[in-house]
Amino acid sequence: MATLVALAAAGLLFAWSGVFNIAASSGHWPITDWFLHWTMRNSVRTHAAFSAPSNPRADQELVSAAGHFAASCAACHGAPGRRPSPVMHAATPPAPDLSVNAKEWTDKQLFWILEHGVKYTGMPAWGAKDRPDEIRRMVAFVRRLPTMSPAEYRALSGAARGAGTTGAAALGDGVLAGCVACHGADGRGRGQPDIPVLGGQRPAYLLTALNAYASGARASAVMGNAAADLTDDQKRALAEHFAALPGIGTVAPRGAAGARRIVEQGLPAVQLPACASCHASGKPYPVLAGQRAPYLAQRLRQWRGEKEVVDARKSHATMPVIARRIPEEMIEPLAAYLAGTGR
Repeated sequence: MATLVALAAAGLLFAWSGVFNIAASSGHWPITDWFLHWTMRNSVRTHAAFSAPSNPRADQELVSAAGHFAASCAACHGAPGRRPSPVMHAATPPAPDLSVNAKEWTDKQLFWILEHGVKYTGMPAWGAKDRPDEIRRMVAFVRRLPTMSPAEYRALSGAARGAGTTGAAALGDGVLAGCVACHGADGRGRGQPDIPVLGGQRPAYLLTALNAYASGARASAVMGNAAADLTDDQKRALAEHFAALPGIGTVAPRGAAGARRIVEQGLPAVQLPACASCHASGKPYPVLAGQRAPYLAQRLRQWRGEKEVVDARKSHATMPVIARRIPEEMIEPLAAYLAGTGR
């Protein structure tokens, strides 16, 4: 006991003395580096096996993930055709090269790392809770990095001409370039199922959404990061710019009679109000007519708070209740009806 107390006291004295060099520039001893990485890998393997979802990857929706990676991750990890920042690369340990490192992890392990981050490194947890849909897209993007060319990376992230940024310089405000990289210069979301059409949307609603993302009231790591540094004037200008573009509101809903009934009359038997009572009334709610069907279906499922996709906007009490009253078998027909693509 005396020996143990003496060793503990010696350890505390050593820590108190400040002799141990914590400078990142000093690096780790090889044994320390091995032990920390060994512990981390064991931890990721164990926790991912029990807590990561069985479907950890979404391969069809890479544009928003690429844009977020370019804005938030490439400075540390680098990217195809881009070296990491020398400042970030001087961290201890430096962020790994994902074009090499990604091959060492399974999809479930990548999902767990992205969702929770890694202690004692610069790897943060995902920037918004309850957004597994965003993490699945990032898993798919990271999985593609080992074989991705610089040209493909620039196209996906919106840095290439023709990828959605064409004409951005003519808009007069450099902040728009970051928006059109995902949403497109025409505000139509570059055809991506997870990115909404902004052209033609109500400016008041777009401004409300940007403020909610910036404050964290609306959960999204991608949009939260994009909106965080915008000034009030910039948010207002962006809302007015995209609302002035042609887009939604110009396509007449069409499709199944059941979907039309929900939109125009609701389902009184289950206390489901008509969609049009809010969304087509001039109130400060988004225009739905002509919106992309996959996006509408995805949002309804997020509102419902299903086991696989947790409600992503908990600060709003109305829509989760309404969405849960929509029969599951009507979500796809309803989305197609509002988009004008139903039959």
